[in-house]
Amino acid sequence: MLTTPREPATDEVTGWLARSALRLDSLTAGAPTADLQPLKGVLDGVRIVGLGEATHGTREFFQLKHRLLEFLVTELGFTVLAMEASASAASAVDAYVRHGVGDGARALTGLGFWTWRTQEVLAMIEWMRAYNQGRPEARQVRFAGIDPQQCGPSLAELDTLLRRLAPERAGELLTPLRVLADAYPGSRPDPDRLLFHDAEKLLDFLLGNASEETDAVRHARILTQAADLVTRPRRHTDPERTVYAARDRYMAAAVGELLADPSARVALWAHNGHIATSGRGTAVPAPLGQHLRTRHGDAYYALGLLFGRGSFRARRMWPGPWARPRAGAVVANGLGPARADTVEARLAAANPGDHFVDLRSGADGPSAVRQWLHAPHLTRSFGALVPRWTYRFNLSPVTLADAYDGLAYAAVSTSSRPLLSPVRTP
Repeated sequence: MLTTPREPATDEVTGWLARSALRLDSLTAGAPTADLQPLKGVLDGVRIVGLGEATHGTREFFQLKHRLLEFLVTELGFTVLAMEASASAASAVDAYVRHGVGDGARALTGLGFWTWRTQEVLAMIEWMRAYNQGRPEARQVRFAGIDPQQCGPSLAELDTLLRRLAPERAGELLTPLRVLADAYPGSRPDPDRLLFHDAEKLLDFLLGNASEETDAVRHARILTQAADLVTRPRRHTDPERTVYAARDRYMAAAVGELLADPSARVALWAHNGHIATSGRGTAVPAPLGQHLRTRHGDAYYALGLLFGRGSFRARRMWPGPWARPRAGAVVANGLGPARADTVEARLAAANPGDHFVDLRSGADGPSAVRQWLHAPHLTRSFGALVPRWTYRFNLSPVTLADAYDGLAYAAVSTSSRPLLSPVRTP
């Protein structure tokens, strides 16, 4: 049988990937860091490292991010973990990791995202608590949520405050906003933005009756952002007016606030689609990472996490003309090796084991490598919801040079482990 020889350019790219790869001796925290030492040169001058993930339910991604966080904190002086999680509820996690207040599992559950309610994320939070014990506050690592969603704690805090500060106005100011406790972004599109204006009314009242620095004003700002997201459309002729664009702008602004402290260095935990430094075309709004690149240049490093085969947790969506996809249970979703024309397959061909590749170094590589980095490719990407039958075929376009500064590859993905219930495989 005749075979078609591989193109020289393909061999050249694969060879460059093989030579450039940093082999990861372990994905788990607490392992010796000899394999990570080259990252000190890669991340020289970097203040924000975006730690992405191709799924919200891969155990190995969470473990590797925990390991990288330990390295960033203990050897590179990073000071904050900023997470794609409730800005409203994050103060409880921060109080736990810095001062031991409350219970770690309860604080984690309070973030409101089932994706993070896992043994792996709890282990990271417990490490942060152990690291901070006995250290001066100025040398502790903080936890911050950057997503306006899941704002129930802010409603509770402001309810208590208003009943004390202005009981005669508490109902008028807060009652219209109580729907935000359960509403999700894009669930109440409203051209008149009435809910958003109600939130602004509360914020204006507090600005006139409380200091700009108070927690009350911070919580009111969170409610204003949440109301903005809830009332925005999911689709619009101008992508920057959609809920997706606004959410990433708010998350980027939250990271910017953390960086107002000149000594701050931020490890940013979010999906690959958020930490990427460009969207997937002109019809896609700018992601969080693109805002960070625009504002901070090369001081932002976007690390995408990809995997070869295995399983991941996600909710299965049922088909149907629903305003919001009907989601079933959180289950383990299996996948075989990636298609031959994907980025994952190329990485696996060059280095079948767990490894890291600094894509910035490709700018000085052979012309075939530069062409490959600037050409469109396909990669796998899954959110908290996946189509019930067709998720296996989901591929997203990516131009690596535009989207990421580096890639970490986990050869095998296994499902993240929930805190309260086991993974159910259908």
